Amino acid sequence: MATCEVCGNDYWMAFEVRTVSGDTHTFDSFECAVHKLAPICENCQLKIVGHGTEVSGRFFCSAHCARAVEGERAAAIADAVGARPA
Repeated sequence: MATCEVCGNDYWMAFEVRTVSGDTHTFDSFECAVHKLAPICENCQLKIVGHGTEVSGRFFCSAHCARAVEGERAAAIADAVGARPA
């Protein structure tokens, strides 16, 4: 069995997540994985679980939040999969 690094639960169905940087994390649930790994919106402070968006190296949960902080740099952002600023 493996122990979740967030809640400490020793669980036979725990799983590992490997990040791009090469780190390995062990969790007992997706909830704990999201709590530990999901980026946080720089405007509303919510965990970004969906696609989100990135402007100037900053992460946002939606186009609305991106525009609220980044203004003109985020003007072309739309809340749609595959949308990219011009």
